[in-house]
Amino acid sequence: MIYVMSDIHGNSRRFNSIMEQIKLKDTDTLYILGDVIDRYPDGIRILRKLMKMDNVKMLLGNHEFMMLKALKTQEDDFYSPYGGLSLWYRNGGRVTHNYLKHIRKDLRREVFRYLQELPVNIEIEVNDKKYLLVHGAPERNFRRAHGDYETSKEYAVWHRWKIFEYVPEEYTLIFGHTPTLNFNDVVPLEVFFGDNAIGIDCGSGFGDGRLACVRLDDMKIFYSNEEGENL
Repeated sequence: MIYVMSDIHGNSRRFNSIMEQIKLKDTDTLYILGDVIDRYPDGIRILRKLMKMDNVKMLLGNHEFMMLKALKTQEDDFYSPYGGLSLWYRNGGRVTHNYLKHIRKDLRREVFRYLQELPVNIEIEVNDKKYLLVHGAPERNFRRAHGDYETSKEYAVWHRWKIFEYVPEEYTLIFGHTPTLNFNDVVPLEVFFGDNAIGIDCGSGFGDGRLACVRLDDMKIFYSNEEGENL
């Protein structure tokens, strides 16, 4: 079975709720579309768990991108409000940074090496249907005219795909990054299904959100069990 999840944002309760439901087997594959870290405190713990799982494949999210850039900026003794700690902290990175300060340097280096090698898009095929997995947007949509982004990688993790934007022919786009409230006016948030796109960020990084996971083999949707619901 093929599962897709995104934007866990350090929320171990929601992550564990999904994992208990899907009962991932060694023969299954779980794709994580980035943003494992920040906002809630367990991002690095979850990330290190995922790193050890051979059947997990991950994309770089804008929060991992921010962390790498912020810590590199710090090492270079160069401060920028757009690339350094300020931007990362404003987006929930302080809790992740505080955790990193208390683990061994070799573990930090292991995490950073893993993240630096992650792709920003992955193409897969399930039941003869092609999917393009992205965090924010298809990297191939980047043009130099996008003045807010210096590179295609930065564009792919930061840009918020919109329903009128291009999706490569023959593919269904699956994306995170942009909460589905921007597409579905429903609460609690639900997975968004468009003509050629599926949005799966259901706000796990926020108190009133939840984590979603889609099984592509049969399009079954799993949501984290929230407090007050029947478990």
